[in-house]
Amino acid sequence: MMKLVCLCLQLLVAISAWSQTGAQTIVNSSGTTGESQMQTPPPVSGEAYSTTVGSQVRSNYLRFGWSMNSAYSDNILGDAGSKPVSDASYTIWPTIAIDEVTSRMRWTLDYSPGFTVYQHTNSFDHVDQNMALDFHYRLSPHITASVRDTLHKVSNALNQPDPLSDGGISGLPQAPTTAVFATAANQISNQGSVELTYQFSRNGMLGAAGSSTILHYFDRAQVPGLYDSTSSGSSVFYNHRLSERQYAGANYQYLRILADPDNSLSLTHTHSLLFFYTIYVKPHLSFSVSAGPQHFDVVELSYMAYRGWSPAVTASMGWQGRRTSFAASYAQLVSAGGGLADAFKSKSASGSASWQLARSWQVGSGASYGINKSVGPSTSSSNLGGHSILGTVAVQHPLSEHLNVEVGYTRLHQSYSVIPLISSAPDCNREFVTISYQFARPLGR
Repeated sequence: MMKLVCLCLQLLVAISAWSQTGAQTIVNSSGTTGESQMQTPPPVSGEAYSTTVGSQVRSNYLRFGWSMNSAYSDNILGDAGSKPVSDASYTIWPTIAIDEVTSRMRWTLDYSPGFTVYQHTNSFDHVDQNMALDFHYRLSPHITASVRDTLHKVSNALNQPDPLSDGGISGLPQAPTTAVFATAANQISNQGSVELTYQFSRNGMLGAAGSSTILHYFDRAQVPGLYDSTSSGSSVFYNHRLSERQYAGANYQYLRILADPDNSLSLTHTHSLLFFYTIYVKPHLSFSVSAGPQHFDVVELSYMAYRGWSPAVTASMGWQGRRTSFAASYAQLVSAGGGLADAFKSKSASGSASWQLARSWQVGSGASYGINKSVGPSTSSSNLGGHSILGTVAVQHPLSEHLNVEVGYTRLHQSYSVIPLISSAPDCNREFVTISYQFARPLGR
């Protein structure tokens, strides 16, 4: 299917070259486009909704600094013993972030290497890596290329420089990088995508994209019952502008997901054809919904193979105000990977909100719920499936112009009876305090 993406990209470039040499005039004498630029709706863009409140929205800045975090968890699972083990951890992250916007380019880069040490469980001491890249470039007045990549190399899936912004809320149906959380295991997760869009008329757009994800546990003994996974996929879509604020179209997506790549435990192929509709009620308020058929084809190491059809549905919304922001999404689809051994039918919901209560106080919260059930035969032991609930609330308060303190609490509950790592200790409570220093310098000034 990646050949399909390459062919689509070549087609888009060829069409673009033809249109720019044909009779249609795209750029007028003032250097501006003669047709208004279309938006790429959340069901096909892959871009996360922003949960930054209006007063914090700033671009063309270079930011750098550091963050120090102290956290206490009542469930450091380790070897999945019969009793949860509690421990405290300490992390320091140097940080650098770039946010730049020009007439043809928009890009952000956040990078936070760091080191985490545990007070008692020293085997989980780890060098951390956190990186997020979002790059958009207008190759021509009607062609835009996008590259996104997110990397986390941590010893605790809940230990992030900014736990409320990690992953974001997206309206795009895709394979989960993490379906089950390992609260104490050296691991790396990476999710990347490339996309090319071509607006061939005032109200018509074509697009093609490719994506890949990786989840790897460095020590399998730390995560009994969980498995590495990789996925790769491609998609093509048509986007039509119905009016200034309404968009509709169709998106075809293919995914290939391999669980436990070293042993080829299971291989899942999914094909989805989703029809979507998006309305931008206001510049900072939008709603999206997409639905359609999905076909899955699964082959397991035991040479058991099964296939079938299932409805796929996603819905999402985002609102960004001057003092308040909110984003939420719901998805129902067949997927695989994310730590699980088998293909599963997933129903998930997530939300994130931020409130600026006063000039010097801000409250943020985020929550997610997911229930996964194997799509395999009922005789499969993994058919029992399970669910997870994750929630975080935090309060931020600046101590000075550059110094900030954050206090937060995270609650995680997971129920998977066939996963030893979780069945013996399904709950985790984590309290944390983060002190950060950040300096911002305008770019190009």
